[in-house]
Amino acid sequence: MERKWWKEAVVYQIYPRSFKDSNGDGVGDLRGITEKLDYLKLLGIDVIWLSPIYQSPNDDNGYDISDYQEIMKEFGSMKDFDELLQEAHQRGIKLIMDLVVNHTSDEHKWFVESRKSKDNPYRDYYIWRKGKEDGSCPNNWGACFGGSAWEYDRETEMYYLHLFSKKQPDLNWDNPKVRDEVFEMMDWWCRKGIDGFRMDVINLISKDPRLPDGAVTDGLYGDFSPYASSGPNVHTYLKEMNRRVLSKYDLMTVGETFGVSLEEAKRYSGEKESELHMVFHFEHVTMNGEIGKWTDKKPDLVELKRIFSKWQTGLEDCAWNSLYWDNHDQPRAVSYFGDDSEKYREVSAKMLATCLHMLKGTPYIYQGEELGMTNFPFQDMSQFKDIESLNIYEQLVGAGLVSHEKMMSYLRFKSRDNARTPMQWNDDPHAGFTSATPWIQVNPNYEEINAEKEVSDENSVFHYYKKLIQLRKSHDIIVYGTYEPLMEEDFRVFAYIRRLGKEKLLVLCNFTDEELQVSIPDEFHGEDGECLIGNYEHRTGDDKNRLLPYEAIVYYENI
Repeated sequence: MERKWWKEAVVYQIYPRSFKDSNGDGVGDLRGITEKLDYLKLLGIDVIWLSPIYQSPNDDNGYDISDYQEIMKEFGSMKDFDELLQEAHQRGIKLIMDLVVNHTSDEHKWFVESRKSKDNPYRDYYIWRKGKEDGSCPNNWGACFGGSAWEYDRETEMYYLHLFSKKQPDLNWDNPKVRDEVFEMMDWWCRKGIDGFRMDVINLISKDPRLPDGAVTDGLYGDFSPYASSGPNVHTYLKEMNRRVLSKYDLMTVGETFGVSLEEAKRYSGEKESELHMVFHFEHVTMNGEIGKWTDKKPDLVELKRIFSKWQTGLEDCAWNSLYWDNHDQPRAVSYFGDDSEKYREVSAKMLATCLHMLKGTPYIYQGEELGMTNFPFQDMSQFKDIESLNIYEQLVGAGLVSHEKMMSYLRFKSRDNARTPMQWNDDPHAGFTSATPWIQVNPNYEEINAEKEVSDENSVFHYYKKLIQLRKSHDIIVYGTYEPLMEEDFRVFAYIRRLGKEKLLVLCNFTDEELQVSIPDEFHGEDGECLIGNYEHRTGDDKNRLLPYEAIVYYENI
């Protein structure tokens, strides 16, 4: 496969609202990010993915944009952004923006105009439909954040489509004027010098124009995904985006594509397709939902391995993988996939890091993951800020589908707010995130888990991530080697081999709190190999068939 900088990079996602507050208002901001660039340089990351910083009423924490070319006042100014971009580039760190163009805010000037009248020039920038004869919604689709995907507008006596919040009306990409506006805006940011885009729910931009009813899966609303996910013109529109904007710059592009199949992913990110460089799929983070995505049970390791192996082998030589455990929409990795108990938090966080970063693809680190930050111990609904968590509680508990106690268990395990608690910088009040009251509570374990403490400890989770990143930069096999799964039916161990020329790696990861005996391939029993990295001090790898609780160990040979 062709060498590219974005294949060799390690990406660090920043959720600005929760990263660092520089002006004492309780909300993270751009200057706060600039203050912490040296920390990111020390970690060794190559790219910052910045969650939305555009002007927004914040119905969905910035994913409802009212002006794509202005900065949210809470985050600072365009001057602050320009300074951040310049300072990042001076440190050799690239910056990619979050592109949210499936929908806008209902306060965006396009929608303000669109809803004024049926003959307004902006009317067809959005998807408007008449109700059914009885006055009900045009179809039975449910929105991702709960409730109907349609909102009635009294001004013109029609409904508009919103696959997310009612304050996030969907754009009509079938209108060429919409595409012109979006591409012009993207080009404006590229001319500023940004290094790429992460594209929010980009597989939803093309809808089946018939807008038929969907199958009812939750007892309340129909599923829109067969008619809106990877719709009829999505690839045509992305190829047009690539031709008119992306191909003109040396960018990195990744699409968020919930529900995408392996075959569809090849179309989005295939090396010969001229669309995107890679996509985020969600199979490994939605595999065990009991009602939709909601569960309080750990993933099944055999199924988890099957999913990873499917994507590793399925995209071999034709497309590129993105690798992640968590992000701003997912619970904390060590709480969901690992063990966040005091005894095993550090070692299991290192194990998860090893398992992911030794796979083929571009790894993404979510802020605080490199510290082993954990889920928040939510006790009351008043502690939640996330629109999805609040709405789904009202919908499922209100309809009697789930008890209060069960829903609280689900939310403690999977709420998006777990990822959005403030970054834990030190053991000062509010974890050094702010001098004011933070917009959302700080995890009470910040005195034990914080950046200052881990940077000063050579054996910390932070330094382990740093070492993994350094290994990636010095060993091509980690980036470009092929993938072979091992022990596929073992429900305790995630094991695989990477190969490149005469080099080979054996990766062994114990996902349990038990000491295990494993059988490894004969080719790794020789004396030629070395232990490249492991998460237990003083383990030499002399007994290659033994794995300690949550142990991860990587053997390397170059024959």
